[in-house]
Amino acid sequence: MSVDLMPNRYMPGEADLAEREAGLIARRDKVLGSSYRLQYRRPVHFVRGEGMWLYDPDGRAYLDFYNNVPSLGHCNPEVNAAMAEQAGRISANTRYLEPRLVDYAERLVATFPTELDRVVFTCTGSESNDLALRIARLVSGNDGVIVSSYAYHGTSAAAAMVSPNLGEAVKLSPSVRMVALPGPAGVAEAEAPAFFEAQVRAAIKDLDRRGIGVAAILIDSIFSSDGVWIDPPGFIAGAIAAVREAGGLFIADEVQPGFGRTGHHMWGFERHAVVPDLVTLGKPMGNGFPIGGVVGRHAAMDRFGATARYSNTFAGNTVGIATADAVLTILQRDRILDSVVAMGERLSQGLQRIAGASSGILAVRHAGLFFGIDIGHDGMSASQRRAMALDVVNAMRDDGVLISTTGANEDTLKVRPPLVCQAEHVDRFLVSLQAAVASCPA
Repeated sequence: MSVDLMPNRYMPGEADLAEREAGLIARRDKVLGSSYRLQYRRPVHFVRGEGMWLYDPDGRAYLDFYNNVPSLGHCNPEVNAAMAEQAGRISANTRYLEPRLVDYAERLVATFPTELDRVVFTCTGSESNDLALRIARLVSGNDGVIVSSYAYHGTSAAAAMVSPNLGEAVKLSPSVRMVALPGPAGVAEAEAPAFFEAQVRAAIKDLDRRGIGVAAILIDSIFSSDGVWIDPPGFIAGAIAAVREAGGLFIADEVQPGFGRTGHHMWGFERHAVVPDLVTLGKPMGNGFPIGGVVGRHAAMDRFGATARYSNTFAGNTVGIATADAVLTILQRDRILDSVVAMGERLSQGLQRIAGASSGILAVRHAGLFFGIDIGHDGMSASQRRAMALDVVNAMRDDGVLISTTGANEDTLKVRPPLVCQAEHVDRFLVSLQAAVASCPA
C-alpha cells in the first residue's frame, strides 16, 4: 500500500508543483477512476528507470528503496532482452506444447522443498491467492480462512475479502477470521509461538462452531503489511499444525518475501522451517512483467485439477516464461542472495548507529533486504508517530530517496530496495534517512 496517498483531484497547497505536473494531475482527475491514488505530498513524475534509479523529466535521479517489483533493478537489460527476443518470435499460451514452459517450471519447482512439486502459472499475485483459496476450499471441504489482523493479499474479489489492510469500506468475508501477531501485541519472543497458536486455535474453534470449518491459514511469512514482524523464526509452526489438524491448508503468500528477498533463503517461509501446502508468487517473478504462480503439493493440485478447471490465455504465456526464466537465471548465476545478506547487514548496522546516535527510531526489524523501521519517540501518541513517519517519508522523497510506510498505524517505514543494491546505495539511503529523522521532530 502506498503512503500519504493523495486523491486524484489536485489538492490546494501544492502550488509548488511544476505547471507541467499540475496540468497532468488535472487531466488524471478528469479521466481516471477515483480509486487511483498518487504517492507523496508532492507526487513524482518519472520518465525512465535504470537499476536502482528513477529519473524525472528534468533528469533528476531518485534512489528507489521501496519498489520490490523490479527485483533485479529497473529495466534490467538481460531480462528485457529475453522478453523482447521471445516477443519477437511468438507469444503463445499453455494449451500448446512449449519446451521452455516445462524447463522453467522444472527449474522453479527445484528451488522449493521436495514436497512442493507442481506449479500453475497466473498473471498476478492477486490471481495466485485467488486460485490458492479455490484449491484449499475444494480440498478441505471447508470455507474459513485465517489471516493476520492487517494482512493484504490482493485486489480480486476473493483476495480483497481476506485483506483487512484494504480498510473498513472493503468488507471481509463472513468466513474470515483475523488473528493478532505477537509482535504488535507486545508479546515477548519466548512467548510468541504459544500466543500465535492460541490465536489460531481460537479462530478454528469459532469457525467450527459456526459450521464453516477452516480451509486455510493464509499468511505472508514476513507479515509486511502488519509492519514487518518476522521473529522469532518458527513462531508460526504450532499454528500451522493446528490448522492442519482441523483439515485446513497452509498457504504461504510469497509475493513480497519470495525470490530471495530475505537473503538466507529463496522463500520467506523457509525462515520458519515449515513447508506450506500451497505457495503464491507474483511481482518480482518477472521483474515487473505480469506473471505469477501457485506452487503446491501434487495431491492437492491433482484433486483440484480432477474436478475444476483453471487456465487463462495470458497466464504462463511464452513471453512471461522467458522473462521469468531470465530473472531466475540471474538470481542463481550472480549469487544475488549472498549480496542481499551482505547489504541487509550493512543497512542494519547503519540503522542501529543512527538509532543509537539520535532519537526518532524506536525499533528496526529485518530479514535480508526487507526492513520495518518504527518511527517516533517514547511517549508519543499513535497519531504523532504516524505524522512523524509520513513527514520522514516525504522529506526523503524531496531528498531524492523513495520509501513508504506500513503497519496498522502507518508509523513503520517500509524499506525494500531492488535486490541489486550496492554499498553506495545503502550509504546514500542512510544519509538521507538520518537527515530526514533529524528534520522531523515531534
